[in-house]
Amino acid sequence: MNKLEKMFNNMVSHYNHDKYWKMKFKLQNNKLNKLVRYYYLFRMKKMDAFNSASLGNRINGGSYFKSIPNLPHGIKGIFINDKSVIGKNVTIFQQVTIGAKDVVNGKGPTIGNNVYIGAGAKIVGNVKIGANAIVVENIPDGATVVMSKPRVIIKKDDKDESDI
Repeated sequence: MNKLEKMFNNMVSHYNHDKYWKMKFKLQNNKLNKLVRYYYLFRMKKMDAFNSASLGNRINGGSYFKSIPNLPHGIKGIFINDKSVIGKNVTIFQQVTIGAKDVVNGKGPTIGNNVYIGAGAKIVGNVKIGANAIVVENIPDGATVVMSKPRVIIKKDDKDESDI
């Protein structure tokens, strides 16, 4: 993608991936001037609103990302609880919701490292999830959840593919 295409893409989507995540990580730094943090929060909320998204941004940092996630479709329609923790190398597709794990205390789910979250996934808890699956129960480590009614698939080893 050349420079002109990249500039046009950022103007149309009102989302600049590099700038957004630089601001996100600076927002997590409580030592940064409060006025600067409010400015970053304002710009990020504006990008969120234009893309019908909310990545859990708050003045105190909100949701915590261990590294910049891979967002193949940008932030379009992604909603993340402001108390969620997202691991390294996570891929999040459009229309994903990572909601509150505990509604009373407002605790958010923790997503591990190297997790792929398919389009339309709704996560309420600590899981790995496929497209359009809704998870409301505990899932064992190393498992994948697929379909609208959760069905657990456990892989025996990396070379052996489980039947679906």
